[in-house]
Amino acid sequence: MPDRDEFSFLPGQAADLGLTVPAVRRVDLTLADGRRLSGLRWGEAPPALTLLHGAGLNAHTWDATLLHLGLPALALDLPGHGDSSWREDAAYVARVLAPDVVTALETWTDGPQVLVGHSLGGLTAAAVAASRPDLVSRLVVVDITPGVDPGAGPAQIRAFFAGPTDWASRDELVERALSFGLGGSREAATRGVHLNSRVRPDGRVEWKHHFAHLAAAAAESGADPSTPDAVRAVLASTGWDDLATGHNVHEEDPAGLAALVRETVGTTDRPTP
Repeated sequence: MPDRDEFSFLPGQAADLGLTVPAVRRVDLTLADGRRLSGLRWGEAPPALTLLHGAGLNAHTWDATLLHLGLPALALDLPGHGDSSWREDAAYVARVLAPDVVTALETWTDGPQVLVGHSLGGLTAAAVAASRPDLVSRLVVVDITPGVDPGAGPAQIRAFFAGPTDWASRDELVERALSFGLGGSREAATRGVHLNSRVRPDGRVEWKHHFAHLAAAAAESGADPSTPDAVRAVLASTGWDDLATGHNVHEEDPAGLAALVRETVGTTDRPTP
């Protein structure tokens, strides 16, 4: 599988939906401690919403949802994921990640955001809303509740990432994902693997996210099942809607989630084909 531009999959996804691809570009900033924080800017206008992915994923996990939404948005790579730097302390928990998200919002947005977070990103979004309510107009949390251990995840996912940490090719990763029943179709698995992995200088392929490179005990020690009271209060005030999907709602039913988010943003307009 040759290396491809990270945006090369979007035209095919958009064509399948009868839509056009808006302007999308990668943005980066350097944090105070020298780490890189990266994300994707969708559209030319200031972002109307900001999206935070779950553990082991990256900003591109929202691609289909954002194509359906057709709104200016910011999708972040959380620390330790995508093109953002890994943390040396491997502390990938909401209370630690939230300050970096605050920096991103202060840098790349010009008004309170509809903040959308999935799983670990949902807890992080709630922590941001609790600490900086001035930056958040509405909160959308996807498949997360107070007290859930964001580092654990479904047993199937834990087993999938418990294997080798580097590979001879991306094709090997695609086959492994499909053997675990992950990724959906081969096309979707190929896209997901490509966008969530990188080729090292020695030619070996590794995951971009830090979780797969941590020993199981170290990964679990980074979990934070004790959700702070302020975050619990924010989550407790959130209304609930159900979609008939598994954990990765935004990948399994992007149109359904986009419709719910569109209502939260305050527009029912769909992007035009």
